[in-house]
Amino acid sequence: MNMISVRLPDKLLGQADTFARQMHVSRAEYIRLALETMNREMEAGKRGERLKSLSLRLREESMKVNAELDGADDFSAP
Repeated sequence: MNMISVRLPDKLLGQADTFARQMHVSRAEYIRLALETMNREMEAGKRGERLKSLSLRLREESMKVNAELDGADDFSAP
């Protein structure tokens, strides 16, 4: 495991200490958990953006197909 050094504002560090105590974990563990949570949220956001992009492309293709079908002759059997 790697080690880093980070400068944090007093208020932010105080909040981290308070929440770490409430969760009965060390400050380091609390910060690790916070980073893991943020990373998951970022990944979820990326997935959401990819799904949105795919959905828009699918909608465009669907609209093209609908437009082609609207212009077609009646396909019902005689």
